[in-house]
Amino acid sequence: MKNLIQELSWRGMVQDIMPGTEDQLMKEMTTAYIGFDPTSDSLHIGSLVPILLLLHLQKCGHKPIALVGGATGMVGDPSGKSEERNLLSEEILQQNVAGVKAQLEKFLDFNPALPNAAELVNNYDWFKRISFLDFIRDTGKHITVNYMMAKDSVKKRLEGENGMSFTEFTYQLVQGYDYYWLYQHRNCKLQMGGSDQWGNIVTGTELIRRKLGSEASAFAFTCPLIKKADGGKFGKTEKGNIWLDAEKTTPYQFYQFWLNASDSDAANWIKIFTFLTQEEVAAIMDEQAKDPGARPLQKRLAQEVTLFVHGKEELDKAIETTQKLFANQHAPAEAMSEADLEAIEGVVKIDFPLQLFNEGIDMVNFLSGTAVFPSKGEARKMIQGGGVSINRNKINDPQLKLDNSMLLHNKYLLIQKGKKNYYLVKVC
Repeated sequence: MKNLIQELSWRGMVQDIMPGTEDQLMKEMTTAYIGFDPTSDSLHIGSLVPILLLLHLQKCGHKPIALVGGATGMVGDPSGKSEERNLLSEEILQQNVAGVKAQLEKFLDFNPALPNAAELVNNYDWFKRISFLDFIRDTGKHITVNYMMAKDSVKKRLEGENGMSFTEFTYQLVQGYDYYWLYQHRNCKLQMGGSDQWGNIVTGTELIRRKLGSEASAFAFTCPLIKKADGGKFGKTEKGNIWLDAEKTTPYQFYQFWLNASDSDAANWIKIFTFLTQEEVAAIMDEQAKDPGARPLQKRLAQEVTLFVHGKEELDKAIETTQKLFANQHAPAEAMSEADLEAIEGVVKIDFPLQLFNEGIDMVNFLSGTAVFPSKGEARKMIQGGGVSINRNKINDPQLKLDNSMLLHNKYLLIQKGKKNYYLVKVC
């Protein structure tokens, strides 16, 4: 049996680990789970880490369970949060659970013929049968308030201005019960998660021990939270989260995120977010060191992750769009055919009324009117800073009037905001 902890360790994917975990994984096929919080109807790239943990687990011969928190989503996890989250309605929560389940089914192997086939569970299925009184009597009595208050996620909130509601305080106990239920009903002996979940996970192992006795063996390990070398938040852009849903983040935008990684980030991320071997990663690192300007590391990272999430067809489109927009920046935009412009995938496409255009609109009003910029002030500031190009020509005058001579093929404007954000405006 392949050593999972050894495989994850060289990738930098192990932070905290409970004694005996590696021995348990080497002893027998082990069932393990990770919880996914349905705060949206799509997962984002931060969720790729737990997905990949489950995939590595399955590749090493163990059985993965992906738990979607239909019940815990009603409570809200306080870990890493400075204030209470807004609670979702049951209707929205169920939509989110369905969306998250559909995405997880794309990545894990649920083939029932496999001895270690993946499973999807929803903790609402067991919590809906438990009354509040039953829960505090049969579960709450096993974990002391002192124990719960000692957790960092609780202490930080209690020391903050907003405090913590009883609802969020109970979250670790509710999550701990998930582990206990899966231990009892699915023979699940391992929980994995991000390092911010360590306190919640350990509460689960403690609950199992206290309810079932010291002979019950439950294990755990966590993965470090992914950070950017410059201190910025991983997976965030000016447009917000990088989502796994192609409707929320296009495959082109997704590809660009990885392609624009810094050298140091790409060196870490290629180990975490791909299944390339240690030897393959070392070879790419050598290639990068010889010619960093060619960015082989970023290109391979972007290709591997986009292929994994969106498939080959969408990867090919993303590469094609990238080449059209960036491969020959000095070529005039007029060299792009109408078919080229229409075929560009992933850039924001906007329709603008011909009548307004013909009235002689100025650049600031045009850019704010198309929502390329949220305000006139921001558009003006960006133009003055040299951050706006139209049809690959830099714009310096905020008062410049647009006219028909600027249109590509009598109807298009290719707008570039900053280095990487493109918009195709169709005047019609």
